[in-house]
Amino acid sequence: MKALIAAALLASAAPVAAQQAAPAPAPVAPTTPPRLIVAISVDQFSADLFQQYRNHFTGGFARLLTGAVFPSGYQSHAATETCPGHSTILTGMRPAHTGIIANNWIDQSVARPDKNVYCAEDETVPGSDHNNYTVSDRHLKVPTLGEMMKAARPATRVVSVAGKDRAAVMMGGHTVDELWWWDGKTFATYAGRAEPAVVTRAKAATAALIARPQTALPLPGFCTGLSRPIVVGDQTLGTGRFERAAGDTKAFRYSPPFDAAVFALAAGLIQDMKLGRGPTTDIIAIGASATDYIGHANGTQGAEMCIQMAQLDATLGSFFDTLDAWGVDYEVVLTADHGAHDMTERQLQRAMPMEAHVPAGLKADAMGAAIGTALGIAGPVLVSAESKTGFDSDVFLARTLTPAQRARVVAEAVRRYRADARVETVFTAAQIAATPKPTTPPETWTLIERARASFDPARSGDLLVLLKPRVTSVVTPGTTYVETHGSPWDYDRRVPMLFWRKGMAGFEQPLSVETVDIVPTLAATIGLPVKGLDGRCLDLDPGAGDTCAR
Repeated sequence: MKALIAAALLASAAPVAAQQAAPAPAPVAPTTPPRLIVAISVDQFSADLFQQYRNHFTGGFARLLTGAVFPSGYQSHAATETCPGHSTILTGMRPAHTGIIANNWIDQSVARPDKNVYCAEDETVPGSDHNNYTVSDRHLKVPTLGEMMKAARPATRVVSVAGKDRAAVMMGGHTVDELWWWDGKTFATYAGRAEPAVVTRAKAATAALIARPQTALPLPGFCTGLSRPIVVGDQTLGTGRFERAAGDTKAFRYSPPFDAAVFALAAGLIQDMKLGRGPTTDIIAIGASATDYIGHANGTQGAEMCIQMAQLDATLGSFFDTLDAWGVDYEVVLTADHGAHDMTERQLQRAMPMEAHVPAGLKADAMGAAIGTALGIAGPVLVSAESKTGFDSDVFLARTLTPAQRARVVAEAVRRYRADARVETVFTAAQIAATPKPTTPPETWTLIERARASFDPARSGDLLVLLKPRVTSVVTPGTTYVETHGSPWDYDRRVPMLFWRKGMAGFEQPLSVETVDIVPTLAATIGLPVKGLDGRCLDLDPGAGDTCAR
């Protein structure tokens, strides 16, 4: 087992050119439910990235391309962030139902001084704040597929492993057998849980890997044209190859070996727990987070992202080959929590119109101060969960405002925001709440319908400020964030959805689907009745009758 983990960890440092496509499985259509569901989320893996690199994949992605391919999956809501996106993948519900309306939101009723609430924390823990928190599933309002499976068939094992706590929690749900995430230094789980031996071995192997320096990863030939320097602030990006000093845990997280470590741990848990070999179907959710970290730090169109795509392809290939060698009958779904848009500075070099950073004056604190001065209102007026360098679309009115002051502040804020050339529109909570939930294909939704899909009246802001296309919410690019996501535009909403199982007949459906369709689709393949979901079942075997009606 230790050798397996070490091999998987080192897979991302192998020359990608040496990877060979796995032999095509014999085309024998499966007639029984899979014994293991493997649900993979690649954080920030946009439909645009998938399209850009699909012809270069030779490993795990190449295998998935022989299955059911939906290149236009949608995280259909407006709040295209990590936590809301992951909450849709294995619940079949949009954020308006999951309650996960953002990574962070303001709750002015919480007892602690910090009113900023993180989506995967328990804010009632004494001494906590949104940066120093206890990981919790308390904010997820609906069950996951694993929970549904376990409720119907108690022998089901549910496992979730991810590079981020919020990804592991939102895909695993409330009732899990094992749930592990990377806490910045090592793999962690809920307090009081026992640590299996396989996790101990994986943690030791990962620590040993981090303790060694990382030499430059190979630059595949198809990446050469993208390896061009771009100056962003005091950084030069675009040509990086992930060299890392010994012991640098942050650089490890922002590199391809980070994903390899997550998949190694997932493989170890599958082997030690004998997932897929029990009396009923098991499920493991895997959150690969490196693409998001690399994108935020380097953008989507440089050598860094190209290398990441090639390395992730190789890591997936090694992972699938390992499951094949163990004889596991598994079904895979791979998708993403959101997309992204490349950095403003590189896009401006490519003559893209309206590329801009949002000005600091649009941030809630600055806007609120200006409104307070204009209206003669002392104290805080507007608050949001935005960071020091970023802009947050959800804007909350301060609780100290009187009803009359609230009305005046809303009117003035709407006027000021809409007057700015970088703002597309502003919606009030009342406007969003009065909008019927959309029922048409997601690419046809109006902006307010997209907002409605991620609106929770108990958690969403009093105002939703939506920036124009290609105006990034990064106010000042720094050493961690030079690009981001979170907009209602399709470059952030569109993600691939790929299903694969040995023997299934492959096909591609170019029309739009939603990530909330994943749960009813997987449920149909294992004969699990589900109802009341936002998603619909997708027929993965059109030649064998309607599997969704079985």
